[in-house]
Amino acid sequence: MVKEPSPKIALYRQQRRWPFACCSIGYSVILLFLTSGAGLARDYHFDGTMSEAVLRNYLSRSMTTMYLLTGHGNLDDNLRMLTNCGVKFAGRAVYNWGREGGGESTLPARLERARLAAAKVHAADSELILQACVFEIVSRDVDHLAVPAWVFTDLGEPVEPRNFRYDDIIYADGHGRDQWGRDASVPDVSRPETRRFFYYLAASYLDAGCEAIHFGQAELMNRNDPGSDHWAELLDAVRRHARTNARRHFVLCDAHVPDGGLVRQGKLLFDFHSFPLRIEEVAGQPRQARLRVGHTDAIYGRSRGGLTPSGWRCEHLPYLVEFDNYGHSPQPGQPGMGPFWVWGWDEITWFSQQPAAARNEWLRYAWQWVREHDAAGYLEMPGFRCLSGAADGSSWYDVNQPSVATPAGYGQEETIRTLWSADQGA
Repeated sequence: MVKEPSPKIALYRQQRRWPFACCSIGYSVILLFLTSGAGLARDYHFDGTMSEAVLRNYLSRSMTTMYLLTGHGNLDDNLRMLTNCGVKFAGRAVYNWGREGGGESTLPARLERARLAAAKVHAADSELILQACVFEIVSRDVDHLAVPAWVFTDLGEPVEPRNFRYDDIIYADGHGRDQWGRDASVPDVSRPETRRFFYYLAASYLDAGCEAIHFGQAELMNRNDPGSDHWAELLDAVRRHARTNARRHFVLCDAHVPDGGLVRQGKLLFDFHSFPLRIEEVAGQPRQARLRVGHTDAIYGRSRGGLTPSGWRCEHLPYLVEFDNYGHSPQPGQPGMGPFWVWGWDEITWFSQQPAAARNEWLRYAWQWVREHDAAGYLEMPGFRCLSGAADGSSWYDVNQPSVATPAGYGQEETIRTLWSADQGA
């Protein structure tokens, strides 16, 4: 286990006392410094590459913002929330999940909507990184999506006037077939058509204004790629496109890594790692839960190191842990449903079912716990995420303060703002 000393708690308490020892002018300046994310003057500059310090700064101000760019919620209120909290890394802002939202054939229209929304986001904060996702799913609807000529050209292949081919993307031996429902299967990254499709997705997201791509459960797709050669080929192509087309000539690539990360010939394939929080029920204490090193396949202390794509070395690659969504057990709200259920729910739904005060306290607990138990880890704050099996029937968690614009907001916005404002270190 990688353990970080915790002078930050003492520093935080010291900061809370400073204003009372200052004159009125000094009090105002320091109070502004402590309560404004901008006042911390963190370095968010990068162009073509990214230092470890800048990467950590972005991860320390990360939030899941599911479908931010394609119409979830009120964009104006969401922008207000993002800037109020000081979010600098907006995760899962746009992606396609099989037939959800219309399927792959509707991607061109959704990409245009994302491009317009991304421009609005960057008008509010030009430093903010928007993350898109290329997930472990493809549906047969992809047969209705044309392969743009530039995909063939960029990959050095002859141009063919045709659509993508579902049967050439999925595992030929039937592995993972219909895993996500009928005609919605797991792609095989070793197949050329998969790499064409994934390249199309990633490059299109970059062209729309995103600067980070999450590649989902990468190890679910590399059954025929034990040396990660095909993953490396795809990521190299995506990074080449970013050097010419991305806003700051760079793309952050990550994936969920149950084995701690993909390393090929001593080099890390991803720029950072990510994983679910892996929240553990507390037996005998209804709906209470905690974090623990070694619980199931939690990543704490296990993020692999090496040479990063940006050229710096690390013992443990920095990573994010997030409140994951994956459904609910047959008995939501009940204990003992299995190692990955939290009182019968997925992580974000369990969190949403707590009273407001408990949600706020658990965020403070989780933020500090991750920082104290692994210096490589950062908590990705919950922003927008879908719910499953919630007792009140809610289908979304929105972090926003409740308002006319976001009437069902869960209200953790100010807690996050306060936590981040008090945080001085990377």
